[in-house]
Amino acid sequence: MAAIYLIRHGQASFGSADYDQLSEKGSKQAELLGQYWRARANPSKFYSGDLLRHSQTLSSFKDGYQGTATPMIIHSGFNEFDHVDILKNYQAQWQDLTKMSAEINQLKEPNKTFQKEFAQALNRWVSGDKDQEYKESWLEFKTRCIRALHDIIAQELANKRKYNAEGNESKKSKDILVFTSGGTISVIVQHILKLSDQQALEINQQARNTSVTKLLFSENMLSVDYLNNYSHLEQAGDDWITFR
Repeated sequence: MAAIYLIRHGQASFGSADYDQLSEKGSKQAELLGQYWRARANPSKFYSGDLLRHSQTLSSFKDGYQGTATPMIIHSGFNEFDHVDILKNYQAQWQDLTKMSAEINQLKEPNKTFQKEFAQALNRWVSGDKDQEYKESWLEFKTRCIRALHDIIAQELANKRKYNAEGNESKKSKDILVFTSGGTISVIVQHILKLSDQQALEINQQARNTSVTKLLFSENMLSVDYLNNYSHLEQAGDDWITFR
């Protein structure tokens, strides 16, 4: 039985001109995860979405892990939904995302305020009532992410059958790490556990930066072993635990 570890990216740069890059804390979170991973067997393969925050998380993870060279594959199917597009289609004031972010950051509880606004924007998107307004609908997003997961599984199972036929046990995949985003992880878990859309959104809201979700798979089985584990951050201290 092989394992796929879905890793959410480190803290990104909310409120800046370019969200798609890790903050200093986000880079350190990924490095802490890499250090935590030293006690495990060397991963057989890395996958990453093609967003900058995904590749930066992987890079900082490697800095902390300092393991042997591991093959890395970019797969855009693991990219996050376009939160900018979702917010801009929510209400007119969100057309100027930088201005709205700056205004929210001046409030007493900016995180709670943003989460409330974003939750409402997500609900509008997920409803499917305005699909024509978005670059990618909720259904299209889910389909893309689930297809990416099954792409990996199909490839790894094909390799396993090949190596079995050759009698080469050493080449079998064991631990596969996928550097991705909270929304992607949420809909993959939704797919496996047959959850509702609302439950998927609730999982996404609870996803911590650099949290780990473990999947197990074989020829006839796909399951969730655990979800949203961030023990590496708890060990480092509560200040390292972030949602965005």
